[in-house]
Amino acid sequence: MFTMSNVSPSGPPMAASPLTVAVLEIDNYAAGLGWDQPARLFALVDSAALRAQEPGLAAQLGIDDTSQTASLTPVEQEELPAGTALDEFLATIAWPDAVAGCAMTVERMMLPPSAEGSVPEGLTDAQLTKWVSEHPDRQEVRMTVAVLRDGARESAVRLREKDSPTEVLTGAGLVPGLAEALAATFES
Repeated sequence: MFTMSNVSPSGPPMAASPLTVAVLEIDNYAAGLGWDQPARLFALVDSAALRAQEPGLAAQLGIDDTSQTASLTPVEQEELPAGTALDEFLATIAWPDAVAGCAMTVERMMLPPSAEGSVPEGLTDAQLTKWVSEHPDRQEVRMTVAVLRDGARESAVRLREKDSPTEVLTGAGLVPGLAEALAATFES
């Protein structure tokens, strides 16, 4: 199990929103693992609630009273089953009430909007994947998307060719499909 603190090494929070902080922490963690990694799923738990309800676990995870009161602690979940489609896997997830939100990081190939008109019609998923992977304008990206039970969303996108913390794009609506799929894990 891997957890991350919500404070940058120099001390102050890296971003104002606890959800943005969590997304950037997960992006930074994934960047440290390098590229060509499998998708990773994280539970987001309220750090203060975790300290109050499970002090032993909070201590084990390094969450103490000096942590921000309005912070989220990302807790990496078990590895995703190999060979299972992401949407099928997410459809099997149900979170306990103590989980405030969840996040996922995935790597994908993307094309710029200018290339969308040149996509051949009638391709299977496998054919489309192959076509995109061979396109000269393709970009490899790592997307980190998080959602909270209350509907809040945040995303971070990192291009492989600009693999630097200062080049990470953030925004609530950058990866709407994955955000919808993650939000659906909280529907009963």
